[in-house]
Amino acid sequence: MAEILYRDRWIECTSEVLRIRGYYFPWGTKTVRYASVRAVRRVEIGAFSGRARIWGTAHPRYWASLDPGRFSKRDALILDLGRFVRPVLTPDDAAAVEAVLRERTPAPPRP
Repeated sequence: MAEILYRDRWIECTSEVLRIRGYYFPWGTKTVRYASVRAVRRVEIGAFSGRARIWGTAHPRYWASLDPGRFSKRDALILDLGRFVRPVLTPDDAAAVEAVLRERTPAPPRP
């Protein structure tokens, strides 16, 4: 049984995978293996940079998972999964999710 390391309404980090609820229409969950995360970037969001977006995208490179409470948050996490579209998450505790991801994802290859 997988241990839950972090959980809020929309994001769940277990010892095995990251689950993003409300990622797919209408309410589908995206499951991400930690091994598939190439990079995690924490960004500040503002009125013109995603805070007002509840779900979806204005830029085809990024997809914001469903989060009706995003307007009250300041930080987002962008995941590089090696694909064109990068998930954008706004967990209730971005620092905690970032710490789990950095601990569980493989180190980038050295040049």
